[in-house]
Amino acid sequence: MITRRDKVLISISAAALLGILLPLTALGWFLWQESVVAEEKRLADLSQRLGEQTETALVDAHELLDHLNQLGLEPCSPEHLEQLQDAAMARPHVRAIGYWRAAERECGAGFVQGDALTPPRASRIYDTGVIAWWPSADTAVGGVELFLMRFGQHDVAIDPRLLMSPGLLDSQQVGLWVEGLPMSRHPHDAELPSLDDANPGLSVDRSQSRIVSRFSLGTLFPIDVIAVQPLAAFWDRYLPTLVVAGVFGLLLVILWLLLVLHYLRRHLSLSSELREAIAQDRLSVEYQPIVDLADGRCRGAEALARWHREGDETIQPDVFIPLAEDTGQATDLTLAILRAILRDQAGTLRDHPELSINLNITGQDLASDRFGNAMRTALREARIEPYSIKLELTERSLLNSDEVRTRLRELRRRGHRIAVDDFGTGYSSLAYLERFELDTLKIDKSFSDAIAHEAVTSQVIGHIIEMARSLDLHIVAEGVESAHQVDWLRKQGVDGGQGYHFSRPLSAEAFSTWCQQH
Repeated sequence: MITRRDKVLISISAAALLGILLPLTALGWFLWQESVVAEEKRLADLSQRLGEQTETALVDAHELLDHLNQLGLEPCSPEHLEQLQDAAMARPHVRAIGYWRAAERECGAGFVQGDALTPPRASRIYDTGVIAWWPSADTAVGGVELFLMRFGQHDVAIDPRLLMSPGLLDSQQVGLWVEGLPMSRHPHDAELPSLDDANPGLSVDRSQSRIVSRFSLGTLFPIDVIAVQPLAAFWDRYLPTLVVAGVFGLLLVILWLLLVLHYLRRHLSLSSELREAIAQDRLSVEYQPIVDLADGRCRGAEALARWHREGDETIQPDVFIPLAEDTGQATDLTLAILRAILRDQAGTLRDHPELSINLNITGQDLASDRFGNAMRTALREARIEPYSIKLELTERSLLNSDEVRTRLRELRRRGHRIAVDDFGTGYSSLAYLERFELDTLKIDKSFSDAIAHEAVTSQVIGHIIEMARSLDLHIVAEGVESAHQVDWLRKQGVDGGQGYHFSRPLSAEAFSTWCQQH
């Protein structure tokens, strides 16, 4: 018997089939038009983000120089140099900060020292007293052309390559101009048209088989972004579809239809099962202990969700958690895990207020008041204090919005402590973390792995620890697997550890036993 869901799937597939069988010429025209519109929007968004990043860096540089000029410290003293070094470390794009007396650069901090940053002629001199040198051969140090800004007795050197986030660009060739002067390009040898030769918006340069876009941004500074993409990229995306549709049209339509039916059946089935498992509280939780490195005592655990389907099939968290987010069930899933924690550990948490269970939350949980209200009700009914449930979220979940910051602030006001999980895999910026009220920083496992050998990552963990200390954050290292790591972390002043060296994830009963023994 055909179910209602099957009828819906058949109807959707039939409608899709009719769309595919439209004349190929009309389909080709439609795809071309849609691709141009989508590409123009994508490049406009890319340009806006690059422009805003650049403007933020320039404004921050000016404010930094103004701040340094007003410190009143003895020039080039250890305290002065420490201030310069701290300011440079907090900004990944800053390569050096220096102090000037008249026309001589007396001292500085960063990767470039001495008179290497004293180019002969400035690009701009502003009425405000700011002097700027745009990247050129005169500002090159070690083959890198730097952007220099001097205000008062201090200067700052910025690597313009780092104003462009590599993750945004992929294989795109992009150039950025500020006030009509070239600031940066990616990659460094990209062949880009000049500002005068590039038309506003998106255009097709058939002579060179490429697509060129230029967007001028209405920001504080006049900023222009030019992006170039090979025309072949468009054909790589759409022409094979048209050719294959013309040659193997009917066969591929049937195959596509079967694949869609199979995918939709499985996707809807798994999504529905997850919804039912959440509603019926069939999810379980395992607990990985978190240990105080100073005395080895158990201080709590991170709650790890587990889903066992009927038939003893285990669905991994990296499958059902993204599925919950994609289908709008993320908050329902988080609340189900909270209910499981309270079922398992309510008595332990009431009897041992020094312990806490870490609950992972997502950006969707902070998108509204629903999660916070439901959690408050659940804790009140279980007679559990808010400080017994610590909330963990990743750097990527820390959406920089007033609403998210307000909700985090309210959760902390109630007594919940807030931890940043997997730190070091996202922004990893002191300036970024300062915008949020946090309690704990959990260092990602990849940095713990690097402790045993001399690697760039093993040096970075020291900077992360210093960053956490500067924000007065409790520090927990994840993925601890050896006594050597424990000794090193303890010497560095890391507060807690979590990993297989202490214990694998445990069932509720096993965790209670383990915690009593530690």
